[in-house]
Amino acid sequence: MVRLYVLAGFILVFLKMQLDGDLNKYINTKYAYLSVSSIVLLSLLFIFEAVRFYAKERDVSRKEKPSPSLQEDRNHPESRIYNVQAPYLHHEHHYEHQREHRQAQHEQDHAHHHSHVHDSHEGHSHGSSSRLLRLLTYTVLVFPVATGLFLPVETLDSSFVKAKGFSFPAIDVSNDNPGYHQFLKPDTSVFYGKSGYQTVSKKELAGFEEQPQLNLTDASYLSGLESLYNYPDKFADKTISFKGFIYKGEQTREQNYFVFRFGFIHCVADSGVFGMLVQFPKGTVLQDDQWVQVTGSLTSELYQPFKQTLPILKVDSWKTIDAPPDPYVYRTF
Repeated sequence: MVRLYVLAGFILVFLKMQLDGDLNKYINTKYAYLSVSSIVLLSLLFIFEAVRFYAKERDVSRKEKPSPSLQEDRNHPESRIYNVQAPYLHHEHHYEHQREHRQAQHEQDHAHHHSHVHDSHEGHSHGSSSRLLRLLTYTVLVFPVATGLFLPVETLDSSFVKAKGFSFPAIDVSNDNPGYHQFLKPDTSVFYGKSGYQTVSKKELAGFEEQPQLNLTDASYLSGLESLYNYPDKFADKTISFKGFIYKGEQTREQNYFVFRFGFIHCVADSGVFGMLVQFPKGTVLQDDQWVQVTGSLTSELYQPFKQTLPILKVDSWKTIDAPPDPYVYRTF
């Protein structure tokens, strides 16, 4: 019965994510079909388990139902008395033989008494371990169901960046050992071989090079940033525009702020905060998590905390905006 409750709980979790529109906070929306598939599969498992449970309960009920002969004995007790007495009278002449046999059996049972007691303790220990393991298994399964149903879904913001920290990956497409980083610079090299990644990255670069202005939309944000970080020289003479939330960071100049967006490569497990260091006009004061639209040209600057030179957007114009309905961006392949 517990299995039915667990399966029903997981079905409700996935349905809740679909109906509340929170699925995009867990996975890349490209894979939304996986959630629907999960609901269908779990529903089929629920039906199968319900049928199996009903069949099992029916068998137990049949075994507990009195047999016709027992019911007849209840209806005719005099017949039951006769049936009890007759075997006793029939076997009375074997009494002496049975007494001797029982005495011998008693001695044998006494010799094995210790081993039987030991086996009994072993069986008790094994049964307790099985129950404890079953309880632990159900606890592990129930925990995500309870959190998914009763805890609110939080939107990632600058507090996550402060808690986790971030770093700039010193990676070039020509490196022999591409890493997998989830901060500042999007990096999908881990999903390709060396030559495969170079081919894909150059193909994406060609698409952005053709544009007179690099406008990073929700759809092109991650792929555009990846091209920009891989080939900054190719964008030196282009106007670049994008939107994101403000994060001040450490040891940045007074007029410098990071402009970030949280992005998913596949799911929340490989999500990260991606964006650029932006140089605003002097005297600009912004707060963390404030959303802005920035437009400017690309330059570079040594960022001391990373001890690396970072591409920087020097702002020509900017404005504050409302947070978009979906604050996340997703990688498309």
